[in-house]
Amino acid sequence: MDIGVFIPIGNNGWLISETSPQYMPTFELNKQIVQTAEHYGFDFALSMIKLRGFGGKTEFWEHNLESFTLMAGLAAVTRKIKIFATAATLTLPPAIVARMASTIDSIAPGRFGINLVTGWQKAEYDQMGLWPGESHYSDRYNYLAEYTTVLKGLMETGHSDFKGQYFQMNDCRVSPRPQGVKIICAGSSDEGLAFTATHADFSFALGKGTNTPTAFAGVSSRLAAARAKTGRDVAAYILFMIIADETDEAAMAKWQLYRSGADQDALAWLTDQAAPNAAAGGTTNTNTTQLAAPESAVNLNMGTLVGSYETVARMLDEVAAVPDTAGVLLVFDDFIEGVENFGARIQPLMKSRAHV
Repeated sequence: MDIGVFIPIGNNGWLISETSPQYMPTFELNKQIVQTAEHYGFDFALSMIKLRGFGGKTEFWEHNLESFTLMAGLAAVTRKIKIFATAATLTLPPAIVARMASTIDSIAPGRFGINLVTGWQKAEYDQMGLWPGESHYSDRYNYLAEYTTVLKGLMETGHSDFKGQYFQMNDCRVSPRPQGVKIICAGSSDEGLAFTATHADFSFALGKGTNTPTAFAGVSSRLAAARAKTGRDVAAYILFMIIADETDEAAMAKWQLYRSGADQDALAWLTDQAAPNAAAGGTTNTNTTQLAAPESAVNLNMGTLVGSYETVARMLDEVAAVPDTAGVLLVFDDFIEGVENFGARIQPLMKSRAHV
């Protein structure tokens, strides 16, 4: 099973809490995380893009680096680990993304990939005058399909004359071309999975619940069904937060501490932002926040594995046993300590990582 790290490009990582570790995103922080991950044989590192945060007492995700420039820097200070940047497709034309991919590919040949996001949080784009209107909630995968067609065409052939509803290319050219850039999509709705099965190489889906490592299996089955219709090989990666310590009790105490400090103002703003997308039938990890228990909302409803190093290793092996699971993408409550402990204390206990 592959292991990736979802690096903290925004302040405080993925815990919307006043009692969790508080920190700002920096290149040095992310360099230490990714170099440690590479040392322990992690397969890839991915950074998101976030253009406006949720406020609250913690100013959650109000402070963010930019994904492509960060990953270009990390590509230059690593040797083996694969590097994935995220493109906010409403802000970056596909021809520019293709050229940036070519540049990073020249820094880290064969190691670069792109995560494509449609954009669902209106405030991120409205602040720049880039929000396309409420129809985007229901039409965003049609937009992304055209975007991806142009992007892949430019990366594969160096040329595009594509004519569609959203993009009109006129003898557009990109050279040099990147080699073997992989495309990721994290959509988990039926529409998102259909897009992924048609256009992407990898799918990212959320784990579910606390210490329920196989609860995501339904999403994997739905991806398999979508993939069967296209005949394409699309690998599934599952997102989990790891909260580990010497004992189950010590790890659970940390999780309870973080839950007790949930930033309710930030969570309320997030729920408000997600509501229009949910009403239009869109799916993100935030859509169920307003219905979720506090322990789920505090880390954006992602699956959470809490326990001793031995317990977490066992649960990750359970994840690996779910059919069609290629790997996991991990976040940590404390990334520096978390990646080190994963590499030194958890990974050696995992049967699914015996080859590392």
